[in-house]
Amino acid sequence: MSTQDSMEHTPLKRVMGPKLLLLFIIGDILGTGVYALTGQVAAEVGGAAWAPFLVAFFVALLTAFSYLELVTKYPRAAGAALYVHKAFGIHFLTFIVCFTVMCSGLTSAATASRAFSANLFVSLGMDADPTLVTLGALGFMLLVMVINFRGVSESVKANVVLTLIELSGLLLVILLGFYAISGGQADFSRVVAFETPENKSVFLAITSATALAFFAMVGFEDSVNMAEETHDPHRIFPKVMLTGLGITAVIYVLVSICAVALIPVGELAASSTPLVLVVKRAAPGLPMETIMPIISMFAVANSALINMMMASRLLYGMSRQGVLPKFLSYVHTRTRTPWSAILFTTALALGLIILVSASNSKAISALGGTTALLLLAVFAFVNIAVLVLRRDRVQHEHFRANTLLSVLGAVACVFLVTPLTGRDPIQYQVAGWLLALGIVMWGITLLVHRKEKPLPHLDPEHLTDD
Repeated sequence: MSTQDSMEHTPLKRVMGPKLLLLFIIGDILGTGVYALTGQVAAEVGGAAWAPFLVAFFVALLTAFSYLELVTKYPRAAGAALYVHKAFGIHFLTFIVCFTVMCSGLTSAATASRAFSANLFVSLGMDADPTLVTLGALGFMLLVMVINFRGVSESVKANVVLTLIELSGLLLVILLGFYAISGGQADFSRVVAFETPENKSVFLAITSATALAFFAMVGFEDSVNMAEETHDPHRIFPKVMLTGLGITAVIYVLVSICAVALIPVGELAASSTPLVLVVKRAAPGLPMETIMPIISMFAVANSALINMMMASRLLYGMSRQGVLPKFLSYVHTRTRTPWSAILFTTALALGLIILVSASNSKAISALGGTTALLLLAVFAFVNIAVLVLRRDRVQHEHFRANTLLSVLGAVACVFLVTPLTGRDPIQYQVAGWLLALGIVMWGITLLVHRKEKPLPHLDPEHLTDD
């Protein structure tokens, strides 16, 4: 089979070229992380808030090389679960990876909901207490559920528009920030000052901040699901994904520098809308108190909707393949949406918002950190899978990652998952509760089907087929 034939064999229409793919990747990475967590990162390391974002970028870059080899080798809309399944062939491991990705969508959407609520009250000129912010987050999540029920067809054009809105907000922070800096409003001594919590060493502070900042870098892995809709993916994907990661890293570093140069770290860390605070301080005479929160709301709202759609679709697919209870595969007769999976994932997301808000004063960082924790675990398996799958030869050309980079990626991801980073224990508790629920549901389902030969198993390559 020729290279062209093997790459074109797909039922999906190839509509994405380099420019649209670049916007898709940038839009997927940008969003809730930098808008909501800049202050919390600064709380860990002081004015050197740019450093954890830079370290997180390099960890993401190592994993991106592994993803590039796998997506150009297996250009299918399946992602990490497919790669792990091909590498190890262990059905339970495939299920766990798939369920972990689903859980990361829930925690990411819950993070976005908290950020949306905080920005909403700021745009209304209200100084909302944590309870009111929690209620607002719950209301927003219910709104996402209603939209999800009605059925949303995400298009590339819609993604482009929302990406431009997200990008405009961050460019606004950078431009106004540097304008204020040029006017002598900045204190650059803070930018290089490490100020760690009393009980943490500099190393521990950087690693815990990096574990949190990594939430702002995730999203690049979602682009592998567009492989079957991209022209010539083995040629386009490498340079576009690496360019997208590089652009977002530069934006994050510039935003964090502007933030800490203009706002004292304590004030920045105490704000639930840190970038709104930066813009207000940089341009007090402009009507930014309303504009910036609205831009921030757009940035995080799309993230919540896409993640809840992904979570409910994955849950529906796992149920339909017989590895989760059958009731999760029910489809509404009129809207043709997986209503039972939508209800179940929404209930989990609401529970996450309530439980984490009640037990942790920094709910956004706790939920965002849990998302990073779950995905780092998945990325560790992906970095190992790319090495295992070197024995699997394919007929077409594909990108090949440097072996050392994949090894370093696996080591870095495993390290950032461990308690050695100084993670908030609530992140392990939330991740443990979610995965324990998945394992229990998987076990019950297997007991129900124990007389079937063969037993149902997950096929990630056809997980989201209609």
